[in-house]
Amino acid sequence: MEKEKIVQAIDILRELDIDLWMVIDRESGLLSDPVMDYVVGDGATWLSFFMFFKNGDKHAIVGNLDIEKFRRSGLFDTVSAYKGSPKVDLLRLLAQHNPAKIAIDYSLDCAAADGLTHGNYLNLLDLLKNSEFAGRLVSAEDVITRIRGRKSGEELRRLKLACQKTLEIYGKVGQVAKPGMTEKGLADWITAEREKMALAAAWEQSSCPAVFSGPQEIGAHSAPTGNILSPGHIFNIDFGVKVEKYCSDLQRTWYILRPGEKEAPAEVQKGFAVLIESIRLAFSGLKPGVTGLDIDQVARDYIVSRGYSEYPHALGHQVGRYAHDGGALLAPAWERYGNLPFIPLEKDQVFTIEPRIYIKDFGVATVEEMVVLTATGAEYLSQPQQELYVIKPS
Repeated sequence: MEKEKIVQAIDILRELDIDLWMVIDRESGLLSDPVMDYVVGDGATWLSFFMFFKNGDKHAIVGNLDIEKFRRSGLFDTVSAYKGSPKVDLLRLLAQHNPAKIAIDYSLDCAAADGLTHGNYLNLLDLLKNSEFAGRLVSAEDVITRIRGRKSGEELRRLKLACQKTLEIYGKVGQVAKPGMTEKGLADWITAEREKMALAAAWEQSSCPAVFSGPQEIGAHSAPTGNILSPGHIFNIDFGVKVEKYCSDLQRTWYILRPGEKEAPAEVQKGFAVLIESIRLAFSGLKPGVTGLDIDQVARDYIVSRGYSEYPHALGHQVGRYAHDGGALLAPAWERYGNLPFIPLEKDQVFTIEPRIYIKDFGVATVEEMVVLTATGAEYLSQPQQELYVIKPS
């Protein structure tokens, strides 16, 4: 996978006309640049430089005791080791290639592209002091977001499998969830099912799964509680797993029938139908070249036009090795999202679509799907929820 991503990275450097992308890391086991896992595949101990040039050259400069590990990886044309300082080797390689643009890993908007620590940045400036190269540094955000966003066939296979495993567990929830069960009790059952499948949670286990029941407007990113699933409640689950380092992130919604009810009340059915239609409209608008702002506005405007409050978050995010994988967002033009809603979408990017509607007196209806952009539109990676699931009273 690392070799595949390095080839992709060099193609992207040519596309962007960036001469050198330099990944800098140290003590990776403590605090590492997240892109190391993509193009290096292992951690460094001392201040290290992994250099990918537009012409295809690949070089590493590492501490002396790390040299054999990186030589054996076969990822680099040369691996040089230093004992005291990397300065001589670094300046030699830079002088040899004379890059006009040197991309380093910082970003104001995208956390996935902001892996260069401030300390390592200051170390770099010190090493480049009195050289012409200090004035040639640019952000690697566009490089990293393309590497993470453009999924290969193998990456898509893993993402689809993660969705499939998640839906297998979701498929059993209707047989297990009962009135009187707590949110935490249901979450514990889901966790046990995941562990039986020998799969890791897609994010922090304390809130994976997240379970919310009844007329509460609590934020989505919190742990399940002792709140009881009761007749007349909508309840929803946010859950995902990791398969071979790649994540799923899916949400599903149920309604618990009250005694005498054969179906959910009309207001619940209406709210859920509006939710599903907003997903369909957003999905229909997805294609390369549109912006996430465009797609978010379609779903947001539709929900508001039907008399509901707008959802208080982005419509969707990218998914990959992390459930929130950085880069372009399906999002409104809010300050907290920076430039991410304005970035044109690309083929092979994987996004969630996850609006939510608060239905007064019943709870939050929310469904989250995963989709991949194709050359002309999009395809679902997950079998979408089209009907409201119901739980019969005991």
